[in-house]
Amino acid sequence: MMRWSVAVVLLCAGCGASSPREPVHVFAASSLTAPFEDLEARFERAHPQVDVRLTFAGSQVLRLQVEQGAPADVFASADLVHARALHEAGLLEAPQVFATTELTVVVPRDDDAISEIADLASARRIVAGASSVPIGAYTQQMLGRARTVLGDGFVQAVEAAVVSEESNVRLVRTKVELGEADAAVVYATEVNDRVRAIPVPDAMNVTVELAAGISTRAERSSHAAAFMGALCGPMGAAALRTAGFEVVTP
Repeated sequence: MMRWSVAVVLLCAGCGASSPREPVHVFAASSLTAPFEDLEARFERAHPQVDVRLTFAGSQVLRLQVEQGAPADVFASADLVHARALHEAGLLEAPQVFATTELTVVVPRDDDAISEIADLASARRIVAGASSVPIGAYTQQMLGRARTVLGDGFVQAVEAAVVSEESNVRLVRTKVELGEADAAVVYATEVNDRVRAIPVPDAMNVTVELAAGISTRAERSSHAAAFMGALCGPMGAAALRTAGFEVVTP
């Protein structure tokens, strides 16, 4: 009798055990941290069998990791350049633009030395993104337009004041937050209560396009497709709008 009781207890002990969740690896630009963490929670509630594993870094860093064989199922970039490069290399399905934002200048919260874009010419310490980083490339586009609006002298003064170039937009903003820079150009979605935003005039601003695609080497392509569907659908739209992005519908 005792043996049967033990057997029943052991059998029932496994009755409530749930099967392990299957991971889907999502590599995303650091500027997407807030909406993708929000989407992760929403997606996992709708797909309890899936474990979304997020990796954030500069788009160029993530691209290099994918090229070197990192196990990404979905790749989301802060520009089309890196996503298209992976697609052309046969490592990513056709990327899709799913959101946009624009550029803004940020300065320390309590510093009123800069009140408009033209004042950047008098800044002593400007932090920028490296040229290989989306925010750096977008900033160069902005300065190209500024040359027409404010002249060569403005662009030369801004470039001369750059004291460091960072590998992602979060690091650019952090330098301003810490008081290590007088100003920086970031995405409008990066503005928080620790910095003050200076608008970039429409004639100088550029549209920031965020694009994503499914890895051609995705180990769980069905989960990757489900995540992309969520990102480009109402679930993703809600997360992106909450974070301040403009949603691009298919």
